Amino acid sequence: MKIILLREKGRSHSIRILRRTLIVSMLCLSLLATVAGVFVFHGLTREVVDEAVVAGWQERLARQQAEVERIRDLSAAESEAVGRQLAQMQARLLRMEALGARVTEVADLEEGEFSFARPAAQGGPTSRTEDAVPWPSLLASLDELSSGLKYRENELEVLESLLRDREYRKAVAVAGRPITWGWMSSPYGRRVDPISGKSAWHAGVDFAGRDGSDVIAVASGVVTYAAKRSGYGKMVEINHGDGYVTRYGHHTEVLVSAGDIVKKGQVIGTMGSSGRSTGPHVHFEVLKNGRHVDPARYVARR
Repeated sequence: MKIILLREKGRSHSIRILRRTLIVSMLCLSLLATVAGVFVFHGLTREVVDEAVVAGWQERLARQQAEVERIRDLSAAESEAVGRQLAQMQARLLRMEALGARVTEVADLEEGEFSFARPAAQGGPTSRTEDAVPWPSLLASLDELSSGLKYRENELEVLESLLRDREYRKAVAVAGRPITWGWMSSPYGRRVDPISGKSAWHAGVDFAGRDGSDVIAVASGVVTYAAKRSGYGKMVEINHGDGYVTRYGHHTEVLVSAGDIVKKGQVIGTMGSSGRSTGPHVHFEVLKNGRHVDPARYVARR
């Protein structure tokens, strides 16, 4: 094989290479390339599968797994906290519904005017769809709602207490007539006694009516006497607290006993003429701190 080399100014030089020499050279180059490739491959392979590299990967995987577990535990804890908060809110809501029902009853609202058992009526058009509430904002809203429910529950309890107190004062307040049917037949004060015909002090007022008609309590209280008493015939005495006592005389039949708790408007006996009487009527007395007062002012309060 001949190789011609060109030089400057058109000169040339030829080199003759034997075929055997060329083949040996090519084999040597091929061997060098193979050896170099093996070294490179070995270096790369050693870097990839080196124990230190594997250990580094395992360490990174362990850190990532720990982070995943931490996030999972945190999420579970937050979910449990939200669940407990929702349970407390539900309990408060049920209590508020019960309180609201009692307040509605005490406030004497018309049936159907307001109900805590039904959701509030609301609505309106929506201009656009909002995105879902982010989790931190949702937690903050739940905290705010829980606090609001607690305050409203306390306020509702106070309101119920005030209304109950008002209802109690109304129930025990001496007011109205002790009969369901009849008329006033004799006033309070000095009068001509209907039996003796002489001037005498009348400590109560008389309500005449039909024999056997109902006699009712003018206020709630505790029956302290329910039996015969001289001059009164069959009599009922009720203590209403705050120094007030009422008496009802001349019953045909007494329907309560000493120690009974009676409500305002409850029937306590039937009108009659027992005791010192000229006909069916109720002798009605009001005492304040042990002293007789004119029942007419309390009758007029109805």
